[in-house]
Parts: sequence; C-alpha cells; structure tokens
Amino acid sequence: MPTLRDVEEARVRIGDQIVATPCRSSLVLDDLLACQVFFKYENHQRTGSFKDRGALNRLSRLSAAERARGVVAASAGNHAQALAYHATRLGIPSTVVMPEATPTIKVMNTRRHGARVEQAGATLTESLETAHGLERDEGLVFVHPYDDPAVVAGQGTLGLELLEQVPDLDAVVVPIGGGGLVSGTALALKSRRPDVRVYGVEAAAAPSARISREQGRPVTIESSETIADGIAVKRVGDVTFPLIETYVDEIVEVSENDIASAVLLLLERQKTVVEGAGAVPLAALLSGVLPVGPGERVVAVLAGGNIDINIVSRIIDRGLVMDGRAARLLVTGRDRPGFLARLTGAVAGAGANVLEVSHRRSFADITVGDVEILMHLETRSPEHVEEVIGVLSEMGYTVAIDT
Repeated sequence: MPTLRDVEEARVRIGDQIVATPCRSSLVLDDLLACQVFFKYENHQRTGSFKDRGALNRLSRLSAAERARGVVAASAGNHAQALAYHATRLGIPSTVVMPEATPTIKVMNTRRHGARVEQAGATLTESLETAHGLERDEGLVFVHPYDDPAVVAGQGTLGLELLEQVPDLDAVVVPIGGGGLVSGTALALKSRRPDVRVYGVEAAAAPSARISREQGRPVTIESSETIADGIAVKRVGDVTFPLIETYVDEIVEVSENDIASAVLLLLERQKTVVEGAGAVPLAALLSGVLPVGPGERVVAVLAGGNIDINIVSRIIDRGLVMDGRAARLLVTGRDRPGFLARLTGAVAGAGANVLEVSHRRSFADITVGDVEILMHLETRSPEHVEEVIGVLSEMGYTVAIDT
C-alpha cells in the first residue's frame, strides 16, 4: 500500500519531468458558487491530463532489464498517451491496446507519441485481456492505469502541490474513475493536513466507487455511456479502494446534463477546454451536492482536457438549449402564401434570431392543408423562449419544442 513517503519520493523522482500545473482562483464564477473556487489545471500537462504523473513514476521505477523488455497497457485515451510519450522519451518500447471504437484522434495521438497501438475488443475490459496476453506472450511489463502503488504515488504528487499553492485550502474536489487520482491526492493531503476535506465525484452513469463503498469492497458494475468517458470505469482498484475508504470524506454523483453544463461554462467563461471527466468537480459544485459554504477555499481538479472536437460541438449545442440560448420550435399553420413571412416577422418582433428554417409537409403528422415549420432560433433565456412561443400561439399557430 502506498504511503506519504512514496508520494514524496515520487515527487523527487518525476518533479523536473512533469508540469507543476497552475492552481488559480476563478474570477468569473463567484456569482454561481457558494465558495471561493480554485482550479487546478491538470489539462496543462504535456499529454493533457494528470496521467503523466502516475505513468512517469511507474516507468521511472523499472529496472534496466524491464526497460529493455518494454511495457504494455490497455487504455482508451489519457493513460495511453501519457505512457506512450514518457516511454518514448525514456527510450522504453511501449505497446498500447485500445478498444476498436476508440476515436481516431486518440489512436493517432498515441501513435504519434511513439507507441505501437493494437486495437482489440469492443470494451476496455476486452482490451485488457489482449494486453495481458501480450504481457505473457512477449514478456512485456504491464502498466496498469490506476491499480498500481507506483501509479497512485505519482498521482499523489498533485496533492503535495496543492498544499503549497493554496496553503489554507478547506476542501478538494477530485474526479473518481478507477481511483488512482483521488486516492493518491487524498493520501498526500490527509497525511499532511487531516482537516482538509476530500470529495470524490463520479458520473451517475458509472458509480463504481459509490457502490463499492456501500458494499464495503470493490464490486463490478454495469456502467452506461457517459460524456465523462475518462472515469467510466466498471470497478475501482484493489489498491485504490482501501485508500478511498480511509481518506476520501464523501463520494457524490453528477448527471450528464450537469457535466455538459460544466464543460460549456469552463469553455465560455473560464476560457479553458476540459473533457467531461475533468469537468465533474465543477459540475458537483454547481449542482449543490457538496457541503461547502461561503468563504471556504475549495480546489476543483480539472483532471484532463483531451476531448473530441465533435463532442465539444454537441456539448455546446446541448448547453445552449439547456440555458435557453437556443431553441428548435415546430410551428404548424395553414399552408398559404405569406405564412413563412408572417412567422419569421413575428419571431423577429419577439427579439429572437432565426438561424435555420425547414418546411415539412409530406412526412409530418399534420392535415393536408397545413405545413409544419422547423425553426432553429437564437434566444436569450428560457423565459425568452416561452415569450416567443406565447407570441406565436396568440397568432393561432400550434407550437411545440422539438427535442
């Protein structure tokens, strides 16, 4: 089981090879939060996530014979890139097994960092089986993404940095997947400052740590799809679970909508790109599920920024709709000359901007003499959307929100 001494030694070992990422107070979210929040920008690491810490510490502890054999891992993203980059830099051959459906950009980045990439299996669990097969057949050294004492100790160096950057902090909010980051960080913090509260946050679609805590042992769950794919783990680690039980004060969950809103808020107001898994601490603070109060100094760990651009686009669209700054309305009326002109004029008069319009006649569930118009609008707020709907309804049109 890793100790504070292991974390301190890891910091000496890797300190000059990783980024001591900034931890800064947010100046633009005070109106939304009940505490003073500081963001720890782990998305500024060389490969875009905290995984640099644990992967590098594990690689740095390999013997000369193990380095010559090379390493193997299974990962769908961040661990793969961190291992590939630091292994190549240290002259260690690396192989990463990734699920067949892994986004192309993540596969390309891992190869670009110098790893041999094998794609096998529909899930990460199946990829792990392939990786262990390569471990046996080729004599490679397996590097687990989280369930390894050296990896945990490497992640714990983040906690030591926090104590120096925000010496009077009251609480730290950390994402939980397999538990490597939260257990290492909590170990470091609580060993030095037992009064600091540590909260772990999971996606509600993959609550393996919470369920394991309820059962008193690591259990395997059936997780669902989530935009926080970096923490969509079916089972916490055997190494990490006892540390979580000892040092983590509370585990909470956040919804997909909460996560999407946090990603969008960080992008729009904090001017930083964070992946779903990295945004769950802010999602927890915004949703009010954490017991933090006015005046408390709370660090939210932005664990990573490796997000697919297509996902960013979808999150932006979804977030705008949730905020009432975009709406898709289905408007039905009599199919007569001038109908569209009157409709768009009414929308403009209500202060909304028409972004896109399409007619539906043949395949809409309407009478023969009617036409259905799908309107994509730019609006100001949920109240403004209701105002537009009210104006159109008063004109005799049937209006519905298209979901």
